[in-house]
Amino acid sequence: MYKEAIRPAWVEVNLSNLDYNIKNIRAKIGDRDMIGVIKADAYGHGSVKVAEVLRENGVKIFAIATLQEAITLREAGAREEIIMLGLTPDMYADTIVNYDITPVVCDAANAAAIDAAAAAAGKTVRGLIAVDTGMGRIGYLPDDANIDAAVEDVKKIAALKNFKIRGLFSHMSTADAFDKTYSHEQEAKYNKFYDALTAAGVEIPWKTLANSASIMELPTVHFDACRPGIILYGCYPSDEVDVNELSIKPVMSVKANIVHLKDVPAGFSVGYGRRYISEKPSKIATLALGYADGYPRPYSQFAKVIVNGVMAPVAGNICMDQCMVDVTDVPDVKVGDEVIIMGTDGKNTILADDIAKATGTINYEICCAFGQRLPKVYVK
Repeated sequence: MYKEAIRPAWVEVNLSNLDYNIKNIRAKIGDRDMIGVIKADAYGHGSVKVAEVLRENGVKIFAIATLQEAITLREAGAREEIIMLGLTPDMYADTIVNYDITPVVCDAANAAAIDAAAAAAGKTVRGLIAVDTGMGRIGYLPDDANIDAAVEDVKKIAALKNFKIRGLFSHMSTADAFDKTYSHEQEAKYNKFYDALTAAGVEIPWKTLANSASIMELPTVHFDACRPGIILYGCYPSDEVDVNELSIKPVMSVKANIVHLKDVPAGFSVGYGRRYISEKPSKIATLALGYADGYPRPYSQFAKVIVNGVMAPVAGNICMDQCMVDVTDVPDVKVGDEVIIMGTDGKNTILADDIAKATGTINYEICCAFGQRLPKVYVK
């Protein structure tokens, strides 16, 4: 039991595995810049601690999704470049300036607001120009009907005095699919917009497009900087990528201690809705972990945990703050025994992918959810 976790359920973050993943990603991308994507509290792993390991590996650029995430890093002492991956409304331009954040923009008026805030503070801001190559989220449209107007708008940004163009940014939407046709179309649109900008006299000194799947399988889009996200944390972007392209190890495990045990007779019901009724005399263990901690309620009917080397089924519906496990077949089970909700004991393994597939979601969501309320324990 980890007393420092303050509760008998916790996320265990293996920093040695994180270091292993970073080094293997570095070998994959060569001398290109690595942008460590540590948004959403580093996908639930803890952004400040993950930033430390990235820093130890020479990574000098981080990426986040909210201003508060950037502020958290700055207040923890981060001096690296921090890229804000989303757009920043004009009203928060002073925050971009005050915390030395690299914004992403796709509108000259927005860039002008940041420029004005920078001028007032006596600073210069470097920002990325976003182009929508097919994600449909943010960015200038580079199609024939819009490209001329987009280039003219970027030229207005290039003329600003206190906002300097750092580079060109876009995001891949299907790079994790087996069929790379659409990804190559996105690459072509990205290059088309870059060529149009440079032909118009706009200097674009730095290009970034590659996400985790692109790092693995699309070397032509590595450009100047790559943005590893989910692969930092030892999960593959999908089950369609070639795992032989990159060796990574899971960084997050989820564990809990048994807080209560009871012997129940046949016909005994457990949990909301009486979804579990014992068919024979059974032993039921209670864990202080539930769906508010990221353990998805729809997983209840499929869920198993690892107890003393045995895979044991969850009994009934997962509750908000607790869940119950049928440990009838677990030898010598007792209160305080460690239970692996996600992770491995060397013989049995439960991956984020297993939970995701059973609940119709993706491993990203599983890791992020577990990282929200559970305390984190860092191990090497």
